[in-house]
Amino acid sequence: MNNLNELFRNRLGIPQDEVITFHYLDSVLEKTAKTIPFENLCIIENRTKEITKENLTSKILQHNEGGLCYELNTILYLFLYENGFNPSLVRGVTYNPMNQQWSGTGNTHVVNLITHNGQVYLVDTGFGGNLPLKPVPLSGETVASSNGEFRVDHAESEHGDYILYMKLNRKDEDWKIGYAFNSKEEIHNITELNEVQRIIMEHPESAFNKKPLITKITDKGNITLTDTSFTQWVDRALNKEVIDEKRFNEIKKEYFNL
Repeated sequence: MNNLNELFRNRLGIPQDEVITFHYLDSVLEKTAKTIPFENLCIIENRTKEITKENLTSKILQHNEGGLCYELNTILYLFLYENGFNPSLVRGVTYNPMNQQWSGTGNTHVVNLITHNGQVYLVDTGFGGNLPLKPVPLSGETVASSNGEFRVDHAESEHGDYILYMKLNRKDEDWKIGYAFNSKEEIHNITELNEVQRIIMEHPESAFNKKPLITKITDKGNITLTDTSFTQWVDRALNKEVIDEKRFNEIKKEYFNL
């Protein structure tokens, strides 16, 4: 099998000799968000595979597909580990601000935590169009990126001990909850994520087992494709196109290279 570190760098356009310091993570997260789409096509097309380092490398880095949080954050976890970090994977529960409800699929959101100079940071590249694009400290401090403002507050609840809040540039006037997560329950083996994949595939309340969804951050906003629409946010302007199957396949290839 080819080297994950080399393949990851090739896909993102990171020089092979670039040292990945903590301060370079902003660039890594932005490149990842703009290169690797958040998408559920494997689930919709019933071609999922076991979550292993080899399978994720093949899917995302050799066949240039995307994935969901448990795939995208795991490939990032493996890359960070190979570049001298000591990341941990933890699970969380997403929140739907529209319905004011926590996800019925439970703790199926997967994120990275890293420690730098004694401070723990959330590092997430698997939250669709809601990505912070920067490490977010678990101190409550607000960080700002081209995608908006983000902070993580300590909050003990049945869903964990921290909550990510976000205020997206293109559509949010006020802070809203993104998800809660438990920093104390680390995933010790990525094979544990097969349970997450199974729930996402089978649960009746899963948002990802009913119709295709592909989304990616762009230089000017983000783009989202479903089986019936193509939505583009460009400099805070919204453009939505109603599409058919033929147009879906055209956009999937042209905009997402899938």
